[in-house]
Amino acid sequence: MADADALEAGLPGLVPVPEPASAPPAPSPAAPGDEHVMTLVDHLTELRRRIFISVGAVLIGTVIGFYFSADLIHIVKGPLGPGKVLNFLSPGEGFFITVKMAFVTGLVLAMPVLLYELWQFISPGLTREERRAARPWVPVALVFFIIGVTVAWVILPFAVSFLLGFQTEDLTYLPTADAYFGFVATLFLAFGLTMEFPIVLVLLSKVGIITSQRLRSSRRIVILGIAIFSAVVTPGGDLVSPTVLGVVMYLLYELSIILVKAGGR
Repeated sequence: MADADALEAGLPGLVPVPEPASAPPAPSPAAPGDEHVMTLVDHLTELRRRIFISVGAVLIGTVIGFYFSADLIHIVKGPLGPGKVLNFLSPGEGFFITVKMAFVTGLVLAMPVLLYELWQFISPGLTREERRAARPWVPVALVFFIIGVTVAWVILPFAVSFLLGFQTEDLTYLPTADAYFGFVATLFLAFGLTMEFPIVLVLLSKVGIITSQRLRSSRRIVILGIAIFSAVVTPGGDLVSPTVLGVVMYLLYELSIILVKAGGR
């Protein structure tokens, strides 16, 4: 009793018993929807897997294109007119031209898979809001690519007619398969990939890199860039292809401004 009274009175010489240390708070459970943080090795592994799937899709499309290569060559040769024969100048050139046509066909057929794999790779690096805003544009990108290839097919006869219109008695066009199919493949890919122009601008606006005001203020520089780009990218040196491509790109740029502004940027 005396010790207890002395403790209560705070007498010297008595050491108070320390209170037991409180246990550290248990870590709160992760909130639902938290994202898994990927290491550099994880990113490289994921990139390798996405590339492997994309290459496989292109190879499958290439096999399909190779199987139908004779029909495709006959269709693509149509703008040259009836009776035109495409020549090749070395024994192996016919095979390589067929493979080139098959590869371009495979690339076009594999485009849905390529866009999907690209989205699956970059989406983990976006926030939930950015993913929600960008996800609807992935199928739109495929539609725009198809529209671009279609536009290229429509203007192909006009471009060929323009170029062949410079034939004279002293200048006669001897069509070679390599030059002609290289021209067609470049034209198709140039228009198809250019149609992704507004998709890229809209996605950049979703992550806060550009705004509609900035796009409007850069209009003059963009028009100059479009003119140079159209002249460089389109093959053949005709006036039809770069003119149509430049007009299409400018219209897509104006469409991008409207879409970015509609998205609140």
